[in-house]
Amino acid sequence: MSESVGRSAHFDLVARAHEEMRLRGFDPDFSAAADEQISHLPDATARTPNVRDLRRMLWSSIDNRESRDLDQIEFAERLPNDIIRLRIGIADVDALVPEGSPIDLHAAQNCCSVYTGVAIFPLLPEALSTDRTSLLEAEDRLAVIVELDVDTQGGVADCVVYRALTRNCAKLAYEPVGDWLDGKADLPESVSRVPGLEAQIRLQQEAAIRLSERRQREGALQFETVEARPVVVAGRVTDLQVQTKNSARSMIENFMISANTSAAAFLEHRGVGSIQRTVRSPERWPRIVEIAQRLGETLPPEPDPLALSQLLAKRRAVDPDRFPDLSLSIVKLMGPGEYTLVKSGGEHSGHFGLAVYSYTHSTAPNRRYADLIVQRALKASLAASAAPYTDAELTQLAARCTERENAARKVERFMRKAIAATWMHDRIGATFDAIVTGASPKGTYVRVLKPPVEGRVVRGEEGLDVGDHTRVRLLAADPERGFIDFERTH
Repeated sequence: MSESVGRSAHFDLVARAHEEMRLRGFDPDFSAAADEQISHLPDATARTPNVRDLRRMLWSSIDNRESRDLDQIEFAERLPNDIIRLRIGIADVDALVPEGSPIDLHAAQNCCSVYTGVAIFPLLPEALSTDRTSLLEAEDRLAVIVELDVDTQGGVADCVVYRALTRNCAKLAYEPVGDWLDGKADLPESVSRVPGLEAQIRLQQEAAIRLSERRQREGALQFETVEARPVVVAGRVTDLQVQTKNSARSMIENFMISANTSAAAFLEHRGVGSIQRTVRSPERWPRIVEIAQRLGETLPPEPDPLALSQLLAKRRAVDPDRFPDLSLSIVKLMGPGEYTLVKSGGEHSGHFGLAVYSYTHSTAPNRRYADLIVQRALKASLAASAAPYTDAELTQLAARCTERENAARKVERFMRKAIAATWMHDRIGATFDAIVTGASPKGTYVRVLKPPVEGRVVRGEEGLDVGDHTRVRLLAADPERGFIDFERTH
């Protein structure tokens, strides 16, 4: 046992992440041609006609404390009739990453940034994603603006999209802003030091609440899952910290959903085909119905997002401590989304989880290639120029983005297990409360509640299904293979 512990304690997680990227078909390193392109980047802000100058607005961003690849900024103002005009600025990545350039080809290969917990493999070189195309504080940056007028009932008028020159006045972080908005802490210094920003954030929160309440009335699903992030010091895992949802995270989530819904509708209205994000009705709806019945709740026999949304809202209020476990079960049973070509006026399945028919990804072009594709379509439409991609090309790109996203999820899941295995290696024989997160002929998987790590049940798994609560004993933790093995104890 001591020899195994020693190997785990000194396991090189960064090297293993790099290896796993290659095994899954990613190129973790940028080419010499991409590096050469970086050295010759133009000053995009100095040569852009037909761009509004909105630098005097009190823009701000809210993201993870350590994030530098800032994709969005926000600004709100109150209009007559209690309308809130919400502007969401999205980094104009296309201005510095032309289609077919070496950096673009690398992005098309990987399709997304991959976050392994110990290393980030970015979609774009850091000279772009954390600098030139990032909406950094106190820097002039080009952005694509999605402008929404939100009424008192959360309704959104037809959106307006345009390009603008912006300047982020404050880079804010989720935790201090969320704690303040939730009444758990005083006004953060990052907000108080900027005159007018406190009122601005409060107005943004009001808009977000309107949007959220409207979405819930229409059947959007509200989840709350537990996510553990590793604390790594000198290549070794020293802790697993749990991220919880707060008002700041919910606010930005509502803004991004609204911007993505509006961007999709904008392109459809203009007759422009695009990539949209679809989530089909859950194939395992009967299991969701069964879980509801165990809680004394009733769902209809056929998939119904509004009924499920109402059940989730009720369970959050009735049993908030166990709501993350219920959320995790439903998320696992809903299955993943996918990118699809949506032609103007064409039929598609929509997004079950958000209860919307038209939805795309447009708000993270520094991190997702699909968003850059959509951004190019938006800009071409604004310029009344030819569409940047044919339908055949969009079909191929949608399939590629879906495949790479699934591969990235596998890399990230493997690394979560490898990281957790280094953290759990000295807990062999300990028992834990757990919830079943996967059950198929390929294996049965659980997530331990404390600490929130996942592994496979290799003994006593018979009869377990997604959503079941059980108790397990840790049998083995192998960071090199990303294995955490449990046995069911009752």
